[in-house]
Amino acid sequence: MFQVNRSENRLRKLEEKRFADLQLREREDLQEWLANQPDALGEELLIIQKEFDGFADTRERLDLLGLDKDGHLVVIENKLDDSGRDVAWQALKYTAYVSSLTKAQIIDIYQHYLDRFCGGGNAVQSICDFLEVEELDEVVLNPGNDQRLMFIAANFRKEVTSTVLWLREHQIDARCFKVIPYGFGEELFVDIQQVIPTPEAADFMISMAEKETEEKTAKGAQRRSHRLRFDFWEQALEALRARGLTRYNTINPSGANWLSSGTGVSGCVYNLIFSRDEARVELSLQRADRDENKWMFDELLAQREAIEKRFGAELNWKRMDDKKSCRVEFPQPFDGFDRENWPDMIEWLGDHIDRFENTFRDPLQRLNQAMKSGERAI
Repeated sequence: MFQVNRSENRLRKLEEKRFADLQLREREDLQEWLANQPDALGEELLIIQKEFDGFADTRERLDLLGLDKDGHLVVIENKLDDSGRDVAWQALKYTAYVSSLTKAQIIDIYQHYLDRFCGGGNAVQSICDFLEVEELDEVVLNPGNDQRLMFIAANFRKEVTSTVLWLREHQIDARCFKVIPYGFGEELFVDIQQVIPTPEAADFMISMAEKETEEKTAKGAQRRSHRLRFDFWEQALEALRARGLTRYNTINPSGANWLSSGTGVSGCVYNLIFSRDEARVELSLQRADRDENKWMFDELLAQREAIEKRFGAELNWKRMDDKKSCRVEFPQPFDGFDRENWPDMIEWLGDHIDRFENTFRDPLQRLNQAMKSGERAI
């Protein structure tokens, strides 16, 4: 750190000091500086207690306890020239202790702090003012396992930095701040810098952690959905074969949300669909030639009245001009992720795929013959 002499346009190096040489003490000095100026740690914090010892069956004391702007508790552990080996373990214990504090307990702790160190005040109102809310009922204090840790020291041992980095890898907000005193004549300066994570990397690391959590959640959901669909199709195929639908004899269950079977016409298939909200049967026209699909669809659509009369219900006709394929479908709402509904869904699918085949067999064969003989006009 340097002092700028503007009149001479020169730098003068400040002399780095040790807290011990300056006869500065952890509790009487460093702790008091931070308690009265917590934004020196790079964000707005509300200190709600110092030398907190409200732990059952132990006389241990954490240095400072604060709240951040999201209502999370922040455990702040101060050391001077050296972090020591055990500070991470101490802070973890304290964090575990405070993780169970309720809103009422936090208010009571802060009220004691105000009465003892600040000449009184209203803890509830002060917290509301800090969090910028009208009523404390609007917020959750100390949610879940989102407590935070801050370590302050002039030098950090490898045992501490390794632990902090490991905690961050596991989405625990732990940070290290390097605090170094400097002398300049009779004046004393203190430089406080966040070193883990660096301020430049903090936002990136947070976004990466959020992304990783999102990906893990998505992958977990995918695995559960895959297993659920596999189980459904396993039961469905057994039931479909039992009712004599031989087209499913050679089809195996999968984790997809559909099962396909042939219609006897190349590129045209019947699909059974299983989803969270519905079961569905459909005819999918998915030949390699887009124009052939559209022609077949239009020819079937021209017979809509007769086809729906034979099927016994209105169908959803989807030409899908922006895609190569076309579909005709019939859905039925179900809570597909409730296994108790599966027997009804499977019976419904069996009934309606049978009706679909009986409805579309002859029209599809006529269109297939027309294409083979060159009678179609596109």
